[in-house]
Amino acid sequence: MKFEIIVNDIFDNIKLDTTLTPTKNKRVLSLLNDFENGNWRFDKFQNFIWDNIKDTALSHSERKALIDKGEGSVLTESAKNLRLVEGEKAFGRGSEIAEIVLYGIMKKHYSALPIVPKIFYKQNKKDEAKGADSVHIVVESEDKFSLWFGESKFYNSIENARLDTIVESVNDSISLNKIKKENSIITNLSDINDFDEISPALKAKIKASLSQEESVDKIKPLLNIPILLLYECEQTKNGTELTDEYKQQIIDYHRDRATEYFKKQIHKCSATHLYEKINFHIILFPVADKETIVNKFIQIAKAYRD
Repeated sequence: MKFEIIVNDIFDNIKLDTTLTPTKNKRVLSLLNDFENGNWRFDKFQNFIWDNIKDTALSHSERKALIDKGEGSVLTESAKNLRLVEGEKAFGRGSEIAEIVLYGIMKKHYSALPIVPKIFYKQNKKDEAKGADSVHIVVESEDKFSLWFGESKFYNSIENARLDTIVESVNDSISLNKIKKENSIITNLSDINDFDEISPALKAKIKASLSQEESVDKIKPLLNIPILLLYECEQTKNGTELTDEYKQQIIDYHRDRATEYFKKQIHKCSATHLYEKINFHIILFPVADKETIVNKFIQIAKAYRD
């Protein structure tokens, strides 16, 4: 992981409201980019995006076929599959950046395999692939796996009013129909057979477990929902170095935001059957300026396309 982890803990250890329940199925991860020469490192952040874009913008077979052609070919083909929402007030602007960053975090921090490259399938008209922003599998052991359906947002702020949208998305993602749909995507569309990291026996077990004939209730204890909140942050925008004071400000703010988010999620989602068995991970990542990041991303993507 190229970024500093300042919080990586169970929610119970950092929550500000002790009345919330259930909370044993929740974790908080906070990441920070650093500074150089008095400025937040935009280039480092962009490099992270482009280092990880292939896992969501290309299929496994495409990635493999392009290995010998060099990084430039990989990035060019990845850029071709981007939707590139433009216009300063366009809906969804920056959403693909959040998806890519989540894929990078899943790979680097959770050692997760990108079983369904979502940007690739969305761009290639696979309507059935729409749903969660990321789909991963983590191989826990030779005969054990966990399932990860991610949600990601890139916001100008994460004040209370902005949290409702992501809570709605999460509530939708853990509904019976959506879990069945994502399971179907993994077994029907994904590159699961191409991953050498998964043994043939475990592949067979995964497919059997995700079969439409199996009860979703059996899957819920294996289900993890990583929720990335990438957001513009005033402390980060005004910062000049990675001081202990700055880190503590972010930690305090993230404790507050995680508490408020999970309070809203519990209120909205806890009626879901076996909600307490599903694992939730809120991932908070502050950036200095959303507009600068999005504009640079689009500029680089267009350059690769051309």
